[in-house]
Amino acid sequence: MSSWIKVEDLYKIYRMGDTAIHALDGVDLNIDQGEMVCLLGPSGSGKSTLLNLLAGLERPDRGSIEIGGIRIDKLKEADVTRFRSLNVGFVFQSYNLINTLDALENVTLGLTFKGYRSTEREKLAKEILEHVGLGDRLHHKPNQLSGGQQQRVSIARAFAGNPKIIFADEPTGNLDTHTSLEVMDLITQMIRDKNQTLIMVTHDEEMTTNADRLLHMRDGKIERSHTRAAPHPVATV
Repeated sequence: MSSWIKVEDLYKIYRMGDTAIHALDGVDLNIDQGEMVCLLGPSGSGKSTLLNLLAGLERPDRGSIEIGGIRIDKLKEADVTRFRSLNVGFVFQSYNLINTLDALENVTLGLTFKGYRSTEREKLAKEILEHVGLGDRLHHKPNQLSGGQQQRVSIARAFAGNPKIIFADEPTGNLDTHTSLEVMDLITQMIRDKNQTLIMVTHDEEMTTNADRLLHMRDGKIERSHTRAAPHPVATV
């Protein structure tokens, strides 16, 4: 079975004066649709750089990234942006909510970029906020919500419109342990329900309990891989 995400010989090099820093140093990686993959490693290991390149937020210096048969590293910037809007959702450590908008507006704004009509946006946003347990917080702004509730809004925004891939960068980094476990259970449930792919950066192995595969990174390379489950069915973009 052909992998849905294929990464070959990926390099990302940053320069500081005359010094070249290999953030990624020849990474090869295959991911199947429906997999939950966690990237672990110390600071500077390359895990966030790899996530950013897979999401099309940065360009590699060498190598290829193919998702669903599309070479995203070869796309023009406008086409990468369109690809992300149709296929990708993001969950960030710092939530990245707009403080002047309430929960419903934060989620509907994300759907705007996906091309949904206004009446459909509000309906879908309300449904997914209810699904994540915030049906009674639709019109609360971020400063009226707890950290866990803000992250649930962020999750609702990421999953709205059923993207095929969810990228999560330390999604529980600002939460206490109890809330972190609740958030990870919610993400896992939603990923499994829709056979979506999760690629998550974390420093906390306790948050990887439900992952199919753990990739331990060091010095820009995948040092070792630990697989927990069989591959999932392949989807098309």
